[in-house]
Amino acid sequence: MSIHLLRKDDGSRWDRYVVESDASNYHRVGWKNVIERGFGHKAYYLMSEDKSGAINGILPLAHLKSVLFGNFMISLPYFNYGGICADNEEVGNQLLEEAVHIAKREHVEHIELRHTSLINSRLPVKTAKVSMRLEMRGDVKGLWGSFTSKLRSQIRRPIKEGMYTQFGREDELDSFYRAFSLNMRDLGTPVYSKEFFRNILREFPDTTRICTVYTRSGQPAASGFLAGFKTMLEIPWASSLKAYNRHSPNMLLYWASLKFACESGYRTFDFGRSTPGEGTCKFKEQWGARPVQLYWHYWLRSKGMLPELNPKNPKYRMAIVIWRKLPVRLTKLIGPFIVKNLP
Repeated sequence: MSIHLLRKDDGSRWDRYVVESDASNYHRVGWKNVIERGFGHKAYYLMSEDKSGAINGILPLAHLKSVLFGNFMISLPYFNYGGICADNEEVGNQLLEEAVHIAKREHVEHIELRHTSLINSRLPVKTAKVSMRLEMRGDVKGLWGSFTSKLRSQIRRPIKEGMYTQFGREDELDSFYRAFSLNMRDLGTPVYSKEFFRNILREFPDTTRICTVYTRSGQPAASGFLAGFKTMLEIPWASSLKAYNRHSPNMLLYWASLKFACESGYRTFDFGRSTPGEGTCKFKEQWGARPVQLYWHYWLRSKGMLPELNPKNPKYRMAIVIWRKLPVRLTKLIGPFIVKNLP
């Protein structure tokens, strides 16, 4: 068995392993291009081969390094999934050992591995987040019939107001980014650049879409970015504008996305990451989504607390308050330089 970094001509073999294994969408080699091109980070894509030369394990890693947030590696930042995918525990342990070797050489403070199962009992782990997923068994009519009368009424509300949905790709990017950037400002979170999303659309032209809800006059009121893989469609980014909250455009956005998933042959809809008990989690539950536990494992260079690079960390509270008061134009300008170092 040998472990080495992804080589130039290994991409198709890597992706074939991803498709044939239990790997996630974000294990695909195209995300390496998105991360390196969009953020300038060094990506270490480790692959293990058996004696015959067949791939038996992979581990994608991104190296984030900044004065403000520190020096660390994540599999994978910006997305909900990643980590080690291997044929057996022995291969997985060897991939981890190689990752630790690189981390020590690069003076990395910690490695974060984002999994949907426990992989190593010796590693510290966080279990504060879940992925909310809806298993869709049947057609669109059956899906609609599975909703409560209250939910169906909430979906009809924006339609009665003349709102409508439109699916697209780069032709919908401006509308998506308008809603997304304003929503992120209101949340006090630095925004990704528009080019980040453009890179994703171009890297995965067959499996990514944007769904936008427009008002009667043609103004974007809500928009979501969709990414599909195997039998699952995910909505990793979705936003709705406060100005239209009374008309519930977000309800139409999610219904249109679920309908698209069903009609496109997807069997699972991933509503994204949530904290159990919080409002976003309850919103997803009303659609019938159920939690799938997320396990984020850590290798720490030195003993201490697990890293907390998230908006709930009290040390970022004042920065969030200030950010919410900034003009959207300014957040679009400086946000991408900050968020590139936030996982």
